[in-house]
Amino acid sequence: MRRFLLAAMMFGAVTGAQAADMPEFLRGSLPASSAPTRNWDGWYVGGQVGQTWINTDFGGSVASLTNSIFRNTTLQAPTSQFNLLGRVNAQSSGFGAFVGRNWQYDDVVVGVEANYTYWSGLTTTTSGSLGPIQVAQPTLVLPAGASAADGVTLNGSASLKLKDEMTFRGRAGWATGDFLPYAFGGLAVGRMDVSRTVTSSVNRTINFADGSSTTFALPQFSQTATDAKTDAYVAGWTAGLGLEYMLWNCVFVRGEWEYVKFMPVKNTSVTQNSVRAAIGYKF
Repeated sequence: MRRFLLAAMMFGAVTGAQAADMPEFLRGSLPASSAPTRNWDGWYVGGQVGQTWINTDFGGSVASLTNSIFRNTTLQAPTSQFNLLGRVNAQSSGFGAFVGRNWQYDDVVVGVEANYTYWSGLTTTTSGSLGPIQVAQPTLVLPAGASAADGVTLNGSASLKLKDEMTFRGRAGWATGDFLPYAFGGLAVGRMDVSRTVTSSVNRTINFADGSSTTFALPQFSQTATDAKTDAYVAGWTAGLGLEYMLWNCVFVRGEWEYVKFMPVKNTSVTQNSVRAAIGYKF
């Protein structure tokens, strides 16, 4: 009996020692993560390349020019509604740099960033013709039973070049392991060259009660108006999504998508979509 008790005690001691050396998952629990969240807190800088697509709405670009040509006449209001020019798309590669500051609270990362991008060939151009469009002239003094209408013809062109831009962003992200997905939004300022021109002509037709008619040109409306602005600074807003990955130590790579909408300049509106790849260093 004493030999049996001694053997049982020795077996229990050996079994307990072996259990103490067993991995955690064999003792009924999962092992802890071996990939701690990176430290994103601090200043950072980097460089980037990407591709940008812009959509330029020239629909109202010549409205102020036609308003000047037909000022204080019955033709001013209707011609300002003519859709002489349309929308145009363009794309170009670009490059730039950024600098920012992160603050990290556990897994939450918030920050601010200034971002600059330059393009060499981001230009949209368009041209169009319209008319003659008949605009009735009911206020003219005419013979009994006669009516009159002005046939308006417009020819125009416009161009816009987006040279570069700065964005000033606030951003927020969620740090997980080596990754930092984030969203951002803020202010954008673009530098643009804008030009537009329109040529007009008007022929008046008078229809008489007997069925006859006469047509003649109105030389005061045979004009060409041109307007241009170089290096116009245009404000807008920006928003987008991105993902950063810490390669090693303080070097990270980034991929992101950005949308920018600018305020109208010279009656011309621009929206922009960009995708970028970048590499940066966190101090």
